[in-house]
Amino acid sequence: MLELVIALLVSICLTPILKRAALAFGFLDRPAQRKLHRVPVPLLGGLAIYVAAVVSVLLFVDPTTALQVSGIVAGATLLSIIGILDDAGKLHHQFKFRFGIPVASIILVLSGIHITLFSQTFLNYGMTLLWVIGIVSAFNILDNMDGICAGVASVASLFFVINAILNEQYLVMSLASAVMGASIGFLVYNFHPATVFMGDIGALFLGFMMATVGVKLRFLHTPETVSWMIPVLILIVPIFDTTLVTVSRIRRGLIPFSTPGKDHLSHRLVNVGLNPRQVALVVYSFGFVGGVCSLIIPRLPVAGSYIVFGTVTIVGILGLCFLEHVPFEDQRTYRRESDLKGAIIS
Repeated sequence: MLELVIALLVSICLTPILKRAALAFGFLDRPAQRKLHRVPVPLLGGLAIYVAAVVSVLLFVDPTTALQVSGIVAGATLLSIIGILDDAGKLHHQFKFRFGIPVASIILVLSGIHITLFSQTFLNYGMTLLWVIGIVSAFNILDNMDGICAGVASVASLFFVINAILNEQYLVMSLASAVMGASIGFLVYNFHPATVFMGDIGALFLGFMMATVGVKLRFLHTPETVSWMIPVLILIVPIFDTTLVTVSRIRRGLIPFSTPGKDHLSHRLVNVGLNPRQVALVVYSFGFVGGVCSLIIPRLPVAGSYIVFGTVTIVGILGLCFLEHVPFEDQRTYRRESDLKGAIIS
């Protein structure tokens, strides 16, 4: 668990330094119609998350897992570079989707990390690519309100660590501990009212790391017909949020991942009367419930596991239906803004 402590300390110390650098060089997230903040906020906080987590992991790398760690760091570094260039407006908005995330996913597979659910190798590889692309994209659009993305990553990392310890998965424990420490350290400055944002560099990095530990996690006594549910439950918040905005935007005739708007889970919770701090805590609690379910499922018979997972799914569908009827600001009324950069925009 030294990874957690080191990543926490590095993140806490490095974030204010990078915040000042962002202010000095004008690396700011400026107000816009679709955004909640009304004054420019420094970016580059995600660089602190990246540095803190990667340094922590590399300090304790085991030679037996060096190839896999190299692949993970390479994929994470690629996405982080793309993220910072995207934040700076130096890349075409489709670049991360068409090149960055798929290439990072391929690097992960080539390093020996992939899903093992199917007997056919090509299906395992294909599902790995879909999972990584989906989770990275989900975290990218989850970064839409103070403290949400970093807090959700912290909660998810906690349950990945617990599951890893219970199943003697030391590399997963190391990776998740580093991400948890880096995220909590950044959250000190990002919880509402945030004084620094993570930007795409942080969201892409966190999404990639969460997707990776979800693929890498293995179980001693849980069959694969059940174990696939566990990372899904741990990452229930970004999955639910992405499903909500996808369904909602398709119903309104919009392109889900290229139409920014205040129609996310967090925005809708504000519209039912919660303030941003309360929203963050409620969203964390949703992640905590999913994490607890991930610990319960391996201790149940297969039928019981599917009952729990099915119940969570039904509750999620009901929640989606309820939230679809909560008033929100329809982005079809927005002006065309010069800062609409992403194929994945929150």
